[in-house]
Amino acid sequence: MKSLLYRLVSGWIYGFLTGLTRVVVYTFARWTVEGAEHIPTTGPVVLVSNHLHLLDPPLLAACSKRRVHPMAKRELFETPLVGWVLWPYGAFPVRRFSADMGALRAARGYLRNGHVVLMFPEGTRSKDARLHPALPGAAMVALLADAPVVPVAITGTESIRVPGTLFRWMRRDRLRVHVRFGEPFHLEFESAEARHAERATDLIMRRIAALLPDEYRGAYGPESEGQIVFARQPQDA
Repeated sequence: MKSLLYRLVSGWIYGFLTGLTRVVVYTFARWTVEGAEHIPTTGPVVLVSNHLHLLDPPLLAACSKRRVHPMAKRELFETPLVGWVLWPYGAFPVRRFSADMGALRAARGYLRNGHVVLMFPEGTRSKDARLHPALPGAAMVALLADAPVVPVAITGTESIRVPGTLFRWMRRDRLRVHVRFGEPFHLEFESAEARHAERATDLIMRRIAALLPDEYRGAYGPESEGQIVFARQPQDA
């Protein structure tokens, strides 16, 4: 009974917040979505995206017809009220900039149950809107779960400011937010060991970069073609 009640409350919270996100974004921005049909309708999926703003996770959930389980920094779960909502919303925590095996196991668990998991390979928001060397966590999860990867590119959310966005709306000068989904693909590597995860990480990020305008590509622009670009993952003590 308790489990059923929790699922009902969880579904209601997710639906309410996703609907609220759609209303807010449509109101204050010129929001366009491209390629959402690339998300497989059933089975496990790893969504991987660049990260520009705190709004990105609920924004991507609002773009998807399927429920999305985002990985979010642990600090948010420790914040009163916010943390209480994140758990039933379906998010799960990660200790950033560390080898958080618990977070990777949680992601793999969702995938094994046929769910959609959202991960930001860079590990944090980009301060200059450009791509930075990514950590191997998302690649490892996709390899371990043998799940298809759907790359996503977000532009425009880096311009969201409070109260600046409200003032722009009052002047009828809404900012432009665009979300572009790429085609799903599988990581064809033998295992999730380090050398394969590093190459897979570079592949994932180049798929994201290909969906972005040139000025957003950063570390995965044409200057680094032919190189394997990734950030080394610190190990837990």
